[in-house]
This record gives sequence, C-alpha cells and structure tokens, in this order.
Amino acid sequence: MTAVVDDPLIEAMAIRRALPLHESSRRLRALYPECPRVYGVAVMADVSKRRWWPLAAALSTDRLRLMLDASAAEMESRTTAAQQLAATLAHAVIGRVVALVVLEGRAWDTGLENLWVHVDSEGAIDWLGVVDATLRVLPGDPCTRSAQPVDGVGGVEGVVQLPSEAALATWIAHRCHRSLAPLFAKLYEVSGGAVSIASMWHTVGTAIVVAATQVPLLAGSSEVTGMRRGQAVLDALVGFGLPVRGQTALQMAPRGRRIGQTRHLVGLNRREGLAKLGQPCLS
Repeated sequence: MTAVVDDPLIEAMAIRRALPLHESSRRLRALYPECPRVYGVAVMADVSKRRWWPLAAALSTDRLRLMLDASAAEMESRTTAAQQLAATLAHAVIGRVVALVVLEGRAWDTGLENLWVHVDSEGAIDWLGVVDATLRVLPGDPCTRSAQPVDGVGGVEGVVQLPSEAALATWIAHRCHRSLAPLFAKLYEVSGGAVSIASMWHTVGTAIVVAATQVPLLAGSSEVTGMRRGQAVLDALVGFGLPVRGQTALQMAPRGRRIGQTRHLVGLNRREGLAKLGQPCLS
C-alpha cells in the first residue's frame, strides 16, 4: 500500500487565493505521495520564506559552490557531486514542469527570475516555488472551457492560452534554456570544469525522458501523449542548438514504439526513477 506522507511544509501553506496552479500542484503531489515535493510546486505567496532562496541568487552568491563542496565531501568525488548537482538543477528547472506538461498540457514560467528553491536541513534542494503562478495552457484546457470574465475582461485568472503543443514546447524550451545556461556556466566555474557543460545538457535530456516515461506510469495517463509532449520539448531544445541528445543522454522512443517499451533505456523502475532525481524524500 502506498504510504501518504503528511508534509508539514505543505500543510502550512496559506492559500489566500486559489489559482489553477494550486490544483495542478495538488495533482503533481499525488503522483508520488510518499515524497510529495518530488514533483509538486509551491506558490511563494503561500509559504514562509524560511529555507527558501531565489534560484537567480546562485549566479551571484557562493550557494552552488557550498552545495557542491558539501556533496563532494560526502561522495569523495567532485565529478560525481557536480553531475548530481547538474541533475538536481535540471530536474528543478525543467523536469518538474515537463511532468505537468505530460500530465495536463500546462506549464508555469521557468524563467530564472520566477523560480525559488527550498533546501532541507543539509542544504539540498527539495522543493520548487514560483513567484508568478500564471500557467500556459492548451486550447480545450478545463480552465478555458469554463472561463468567466475577469474584471470585465475575457479570460480566466492565472491562465494564458497558447495555440498548440508545439507553441507550448517552444516556450518552455526557450525559458528553460535562458535559466539553465547561466546556472550550468556557474556550476562549471565552481567545479573547476569537473563536468563539461555539454554533459550538463545531457542531464536535461535525461530529466525530460524520466518525466515523460514516469508520469504516465504513475498517473495511469496516456503513454503516447507523454511521449509526444516530451519529444516536442526535446526537439525544441535541439532546435536551439543544445546537446540534450548525445552518447550519454537518454533518447525518446523511436516513432512507432510505445514509450512503455523504452523503460529499459531509462533503466529505472518506478521508485528508482524518483529516487535518482536528486530530490530527497521526507524521512
């Protein structure tokens, strides 16, 4: 039986104004109730700022260096620690949002100025928050079908409709690119080049594949839809010239192959996939 964890941080959220992202986040948390912060996202207006910091601060402070040093001391390998930190950043910025894209065809803004991260008692990132909770959604989204005018203007609060899955994938890829590029450059600098920037982008490909394969299994949703949406984000990143596919990057399923048949490529079962996202579970 699946153990449901009562997370005190989630329980303490004070939601003063319910938005579509709150419902989406609730469904993301339900994907893995043993570790509800693995995929869930918080709205910063709802939480205390204790142990939260803006992800953009990683570029102007020693936070990445301190995280890397702590991890390297524990692992006794700076290279392995840098690889894990790159995977953690990739999951925080793009893996989580791709999970929502696969699940609901929705996405929050992953611009660096919009993202905050929460750290545990050991300084490891274990949760993501957003300042602007506006979601980009697809035509036919439940919010747009039942939309009521907001302040006399058409539309629904907290939602912006994009015209197609391709447009959504391109927007996500662009925003994630702009966020991850400086983060990876900073990590390369503080690690002394222990891991190449190209290898860091390979972890982005892995994060997308893990989300696109695991979410349909956890949610019981369409594997075909998950494959298509994950592939669209990968293709958009490739279109920007980013090496998200490579000898060490995981690949999406070839055309005609069900994504469930690629689980051997991912090499992760349900629990292993989640445990290796760089996000510690609650003890």
